[in-house]
Amino acid sequence: MLDPDFVADVEQVPLDELRARRKLCDELDTELSYYRRLLHGRMDLLAFEMRRRAGDEVRSLIEALPEILTGSDADSGQRAAVPKALPIDPPETPQTGRRSVDRVLGDDFLTHLPGIADDELEDIQATLTEMEREVSRQRRGVYEAHELIHAELIRRYREGLATVDELLQPG
Repeated sequence: MLDPDFVADVEQVPLDELRARRKLCDELDTELSYYRRLLHGRMDLLAFEMRRRAGDEVRSLIEALPEILTGSDADSGQRAAVPKALPIDPPETPQTGRRSVDRVLGDDFLTHLPGIADDELEDIQATLTEMEREVSRQRRGVYEAHELIHAELIRRYREGLATVDELLQPG
């Protein structure tokens, strides 16, 4: 999908294929959003542990867990803005373990957090941050493709090259 050919000559792509590509963009956006939230959750937990070890936090990780996972700000009592609600059920994802994000998310560092050295925590945080940036980059590419496809669909409806009635006809 991030290949420029996915949206090349979009005005020549048949309507059904264009709609299928838009749906693919939507599905991939949901998947990438899910991965980002998993990464953010781990990054938030790790950041709390690092603050606790530095003496900036007196609560245990377990005591702060509800606040960390809901994205609340302890100082202001405000919740972090969530740009898009994610479905309760995780999206269907390709075979896990094959992609780099799966390997990063598969690390069970949280199960042995107290025994991890500070420098290793920093390495884990750097790895999570790097992966979050990569997932965000991919997501931007999906948005760009979605916008091009969406604009082409709008153009076709506006110019009478496609109609809503076509969507209602049994396939």
